[in-house]
Parts: sequence; structure tokens; C-alpha cells
Amino acid sequence: MVYATVVGALWAILPAYVPNNAAVLAGGGAPIDGGRTLHGRRLLGDGKTWRGTLAGTLAGTALALALNAIQGVVAAVAGVPLATFPLAVAVALAGGAMLGDIAGSFVKRRLGTERGAPVPLLDQLDFVVGALVCSAVVDPDWFLGAFGPGEVVVVLLTTPLLHVVTNVGAYLLDLKSEPW
Repeated sequence: MVYATVVGALWAILPAYVPNNAAVLAGGGAPIDGGRTLHGRRLLGDGKTWRGTLAGTLAGTALALALNAIQGVVAAVAGVPLATFPLAVAVALAGGAMLGDIAGSFVKRRLGTERGAPVPLLDQLDFVVGALVCSAVVDPDWFLGAFGPGEVVVVLLTTPLLHVVTNVGAYLLDLKSEPW
């Protein structure tokens, strides 16, 4: 039971794990906030760009659709049922991850936190909460079938660890300027 919950949860959230990494690789360009400020602080900062957001959303969506192609084989090998991703859900998971990250940046700017400075838990969970909320809004039936309470707990507990590990890796590969 625990095995199936963990495998099912990580499979279902996987399309939300890719967008921010793709955004880092493809980022740059015009910032979403256009340099605008609120109470003397940038709305989001230069790190949130239209190009990165689009690239991240497309990458996560593409991954979800690719997972659909191998779902049957992986489910058979893993020995557990795994979700498939309707197009709307694929876009919601990927786009929701980007929206969650953008919301996290907005909160960090309101707190007076500079770009790149860590805010524990917000940095690790903003994107996954965005993905979960958006997928639940877009297709509640899919969401409830993929994410029971156990799956949500698995996602919320494993995501911070996975986030830290992948960010340190990106930092060591000189893809990010800070390891968080």
C-alpha cells in the first residue's frame, strides 16, 4: 500500500517537477513584471520571465504527454496503477508549477527578500502547491483519482528533499547562481 502510494504520487506530480528546471535553462528575456514595483519593491524580479515561463510550461506538458506513452509499461513493471494525463491536466500541472513559483517570488518580494535569497519551505513547495491547485481546478475528477490524502502527503514530504538535491546539482553544474 505505501509503495503504491509513493510510486503513484511521484508519477502524478512528475510533470510539475520539470518546468522550473526548464525555465532556468531557457530563461532570460523580458521579465513578467516589466520592472514594475509595489511599495518600492519589484513585483517579481528579473528571474521570472515570459520565455522561462513558456518554456517551463511546454516542457512539463511535453513530459506528461510522453509519460502517457509509457504509462502502461511502467505500471506493469512497477506493479501499480499509474495516472494518465489528459492535455488540460498536463498543462495545469506544468503551468500551475510555474504560477506557484511566480506567486512564491511575489511573496518573497513583499517580505523584502532579495532575488536568490532562500526562504525555506516557500522555495520548495510553492511550485508543487500551484500544480496541485491548478490540476484540481481544471479536472477535479482526475485530481481526486491521482491524489488521495496519502499521495498529497508523499508529495509535500518528498518535494523539499528532491528540490534541494536538484538545485544543488544545478548549482554544481553552474546552471544556477545559488544552491537553493
